[in-house]
Amino acid sequence: MSKRLTLLGLLFLLVGCSGDPGTGPVDVKWDRDACERCRMVLSDRMHSAQIRGGTEEGKSRVYLFDDIGCAVIWLDEQPWKDNPAIEIWVNDHRDGEWIDAREAWYVKGNNTPMAYGLGAQDEPAEEALTFAQAREWIYEVEERFNTHSEHLEVPPVY
Repeated sequence: MSKRLTLLGLLFLLVGCSGDPGTGPVDVKWDRDACERCRMVLSDRMHSAQIRGGTEEGKSRVYLFDDIGCAVIWLDEQPWKDNPAIEIWVNDHRDGEWIDAREAWYVKGNNTPMAYGLGAQDEPAEEALTFAQAREWIYEVEERFNTHSEHLEVPPVY
């Protein structure tokens, strides 16, 4: 009986420790996972982003992005974008650690995959932007250059 309980306990432990924990960032398969918006492979370990949010079915899922700009624009297009349970994670541009995007500070002048130029960090810096200001900056860049959305349109199939 004792062996059965021990095995059952180990089974529950293994099941509980495997898979997606339901919160926080997930491990990225660098150079294999693709950006949800632009479909580029995630290879820059200092400027990627993740969104953990709902789906139309109400389930939680993690979406990966090669740049915070792709993440912000993509999220704004989702019907569940205002759900307060949504988590947004970005890499700290200095060490690659995942940090909360809404609490991060963004510095301009970084060489990022989609050229939005923002590097996230967990502490304020001179002229650093808040998340709300970074969001505005992303849309200014998108409007100014408009180079990232034209090729994202799916052509009609005849």
